[in-house]
Amino acid sequence: MEEVVRYNYRLRPGAIAQRALTAEWHRCRFLWNEAVHHQKSGLRPTLGKLSKLLTQARSNSAWLRDGSQVAQQQTLRTCAQALDHSFKVKGRGRPVFKARKNSLPSLEYTLRGFSLREGRLILPKGVSVPVVWSRELPSDPTSVRVTQDSLGHWYASFVVHRDTEPAPDAVGGIGVDWGVSTTATTTSSEFDLPYLGHRQRCAAELAKAQRKMSRRHSGKRGPQSRGYERAKRDAARLQKKAARQTEHQSRVWAKSVIDRHALIAVEDFTPKFLAKSTMARNASDAAIGLAKRELIDRGLRAGRKVVLVQPAYRTMTCSRCFARAKQRLGFAERVFRCHGCRYTAGRDRNAAGVILAVAERGHTSVEDVRQSDPSLRGG
Repeated sequence: MEEVVRYNYRLRPGAIAQRALTAEWHRCRFLWNEAVHHQKSGLRPTLGKLSKLLTQARSNSAWLRDGSQVAQQQTLRTCAQALDHSFKVKGRGRPVFKARKNSLPSLEYTLRGFSLREGRLILPKGVSVPVVWSRELPSDPTSVRVTQDSLGHWYASFVVHRDTEPAPDAVGGIGVDWGVSTTATTTSSEFDLPYLGHRQRCAAELAKAQRKMSRRHSGKRGPQSRGYERAKRDAARLQKKAARQTEHQSRVWAKSVIDRHALIAVEDFTPKFLAKSTMARNASDAAIGLAKRELIDRGLRAGRKVVLVQPAYRTMTCSRCFARAKQRLGFAERVFRCHGCRYTAGRDRNAAGVILAVAERGHTSVEDVRQSDPSLRGG
C-alpha cells in the first residue's frame, strides 16, 4: 500500500538564486492579495475566474511575465482552495492579505515547473538551487514547495509516494488528556508526555538577544541597521531551536504510543483559548496542537482506530462508574474523588480514563454515553 508524504530538504541558494526566489515570491504575493481583494469585494473569485484574470494581467505586465506562470497559477489555486475550505471546514477563516514584512516566502511548483538534475533543483527562468540530500527520495516527486523560514534558510518539500511499513501488532487502548504542567496525561503513566520547557531553558539567552534588538532598533520605520538584523536572527535562532526540540519530543512520544495501542482515544482539545490566559507562555512552549496533530496523523497512517472525544464533563465524571459530580471541580483541585464508588485518582489521569471509556463504548462524548445508558442518568 502506498501513501503520499512530504520529504523536506535544506536548500543552499546562491545570491542570484535568492534574488530570483524573492522576486518570484513578491509576484505571487501580489496575485494572492489581488485574489483576496476580489473576495472582499464580493466578486466570488473562483479558480476559473482567477486564471482568466492572470492571463490578462500577464499580457499587460512585463513584471509578471518575468516570473513563472506555474508558481503564479499555483498561488491562485491555493487561494481558491483556502476560500473553499473556509466555508466547509470548521475553524477555517477567509484568506487574508499577505504583508511584505509579516509573511514568509512560499512557492509551489507542479511537475511541469521543476526538475531535478545532478543533485540540483531546477526551477523556471533558469534558477538552479543545490539541495542538501539528507536521504533518498522513495519515488519521483510530483510537486515541490520552496519556503523560507524566519532565519532566512530555504527549504524544499517534495510530494512523493512511498510504500507504507506495516505497523507492529498491538492490543488494548489508551486515553489522552491534554494539559500544561504535563502536556499529555494518559491512562498509563508509562506513556505520559512531560512538559520539559525547552523555551524556558533558553529564556535567559532569548531575553539577552531581545534586549540587544531593542537597543539597536532605530525607533523609525523602514530598513534597520545590520546590527539589528543580526540580533533579530540570533533571537529567531533560539526560538527555532526550542521549537525543534519540542517537535522532536512530540514525534518520538507519538510513535511510542501508536506502536503499542490499537485504540487511541484523544481529547478533541483546541488550545487556541490558552493564548488569552495566564498559561499562554507555557502552553505555547508545550505545543499541544503539534503533539495532537502528530498523534492523530501517525495513528491514521498506521491503521489504528483514532477517536476524538469531546472534552465536556470529562473532569466531572468518574472513569469507573460514570457518575457525575454535582459541581464543577476548581482548577486547584488536582485529585478526583467519586462519591458513588469511592474511586480516587489524579484529576488528569481520571479524565484520560473517561476519554478511553467513552471511545470503547463507541461514542464521542460523555453525554452520549449517559443518554445511551438509562442507569447512568441519575448519577
